[in-house]
Amino acid sequence: MAVDVHKLRKLSPPEKMPFKVRRLGHIVIMVGDLERSMQFYTEVLGFKVSDVYPEEMQPGGFAFLRCGTDHHSIALVGAGHGQSKHEELHHIAFEVGTVEEVFRVRDRLREFSVPITFDGRRRAGCQIAVEFLDPDGHCLEIYWGLDQIGTDGRVRPADEWKGVRGLEAAVADPVNGQVIDKS
Repeated sequence: MAVDVHKLRKLSPPEKMPFKVRRLGHIVIMVGDLERSMQFYTEVLGFKVSDVYPEEMQPGGFAFLRCGTDHHSIALVGAGHGQSKHEELHHIAFEVGTVEEVFRVRDRLREFSVPITFDGRRRAGCQIAVEFLDPDGHCLEIYWGLDQIGTDGRVRPADEWKGVRGLEAAVADPVNGQVIDKS
């Protein structure tokens, strides 16, 4: 069945929606080896540990990690040794404050021989990003500069996206309105 893009773009919440989701709170993923994954998320990506459940509370263990003041942004559930299935999750993205930090992320990933699957600018949203795999093969993205939608609901038209491979290429040819200070 073909996707009807025009129909899907017209979908919107009801006018009298009784609540409003404010933001994504956290992600919980299954990992094959809790200790290995915790080392990756803390030592390579800089997350801090808030709490850890022992196996008596959660088979395989359960770790709560944060990147800000929320108790946790990501949680890891140990699935026992081996690979997690990660059959339906496409990727998880984390924002940094500057484009220079995206370059530093890429450098750090290279330093730790982390498999990088993409760096540059994707299309819709126009964020500049590096995408890579965690020890269980989950695809992660660290980005800067995601388009913001104003109260008028206007999104950047597709002919302005400028998808490009390579951080250097993305910075050299920014999208309209994206101010890149790489000093």
